[in-house]
Amino acid sequence: MTDQLDGNAMAGDLREIFAIDLTSAVATCAGCKEPSVIATLRIWGPAPGLVARCPSCDDVVVRLVRGPEEAWLDLRGASSLRIPMPEA
Repeated sequence: MTDQLDGNAMAGDLREIFAIDLTSAVATCAGCKEPSVIATLRIWGPAPGLVARCPSCDDVVVRLVRGPEEAWLDLRGASSLRIPMPEA
């Protein structure tokens, strides 16, 4: 059995992941299950934020809203997000 930790245990890994360009990441649409590179999603926006739709079924995959001091990232429409990591 593993020890239970709080979310701070992921801080280093998350900082490493989100310090890279995510346009080459692959989001799998929760609707049609089709994997798509983020750069190929259809974007609607800009106000009040950006909405990224699946190129196969047009379902919303990602929503991004930026304010002056924070940003909201909604990945409900993605069943997974595969992020390529740079070589160490």
